[in-house]
Amino acid sequence: MGFQTEFNSVCKFKSDRELYELLEYGRGKMVKKQFRVFPTGQKVIAYAPDNRAVAIVRIVASIAEINFAGEEVTEVEMELIRKLTEEESRVQTALAHEMFFGDQQ
Repeated sequence: MGFQTEFNSVCKFKSDRELYELLEYGRGKMVKKQFRVFPTGQKVIAYAPDNRAVAIVRIVASIAEINFAGEEVTEVEMELIRKLTEEESRVQTALAHEMFFGDQQ
């Protein structure tokens, strides 16, 4: 058991439904496996499940716990600051692919 630190510029969704709720209602949450540390109060780039940059969000809360099934999970609550423009999304997506999501050498 241990905490895994997320790099502080990325909040990647694994579920289209969780991302939809954030973009539609301006607030949302996502659930990650394992214990993770997200920077509460910080603005980060949100990425869709296909690794495409979509928005700037603020992390409101990060709660790590063991659920009823005995699994380590972290719930991250966030609020939408704004959606990215097409150009911003293209640039951020390319940078994230090179820095985080691409092949690690």
